[in-house]
Amino acid sequence: MDNSEDIKNNAKKVWSGFAPLENLTGTAAPRLIKFANINKNQKILDVACGTGVVALTAARTGANVFGSDLTPELLERAEENNKLFKLSVKFTEADVEKLPYDDAFFDVVLSQFGHMFAPNPEKALSEMLRVLKPGGTIAFSTWPPELFMGQFFQIISKYNPPLSSDFSPPHLWGNVDVVIKRLENTVDEIKFDRDKIISPGLSISHLLGMFEKGAGPLSKLIEKLSSDPERLYLLRTEILNTISQYFENNSLRQDYLLTKGIKK
Repeated sequence: MDNSEDIKNNAKKVWSGFAPLENLTGTAAPRLIKFANINKNQKILDVACGTGVVALTAARTGANVFGSDLTPELLERAEENNKLFKLSVKFTEADVEKLPYDDAFFDVVLSQFGHMFAPNPEKALSEMLRVLKPGGTIAFSTWPPELFMGQFFQIISKYNPPLSSDFSPPHLWGNVDVVIKRLENTVDEIKFDRDKIISPGLSISHLLGMFEKGAGPLSKLIEKLSSDPERLYLLRTEILNTISQYFENNSLRQDYLLTKGIKK
């Protein structure tokens, strides 16, 4: 699949069932909010917001928060959460590579495990910075390629048809050297930190089942390989082996990278 629009349309389908995992990614949201130094006087954008876990967490500080995402089903869930929490986040269906906001509109632009999946990282970053005020903060959380979730997505990529070489793998957003290179011409005071999500699970097989139901790219791949039991077995074996490296005390450790900087 080489066409950018085809990839985005496929992503809408792939991520449409992610809502069951929002409680897990929600545990990382306060960490990103604190890392970005959010306060109630700021105008915030959460890019690729999913079900709104970061946007809604930011809104609790009293900030004026907007959220955008490509997938309608996730935005429906975000609106449900918005009403449930009695908040007023403004959610919009939008492509990170073409954001529907004015230049220099936001004080802070955030993304948690979201913008990293845009087909063209340069376009995504350019748009995130376009809508950010000079002196504003860009901050995001991503999955390092050498740790669990980075390995997880690389395994999935291996069993899917190859993408065009024009598109950059999402896990590169978790590589410090790559991130510095992408940001250094437009962002000052680049800083990094690390944290982790702890996902409870009674066994590695139990955790695999959770990912098969809620992690969109894996769910769709399992469907595709249902007619090829040998290849499906190999896929599951690779993922189980990877889970086992990060499984302890009935929990899976999912380490992630935090990045922030100030727009020049």
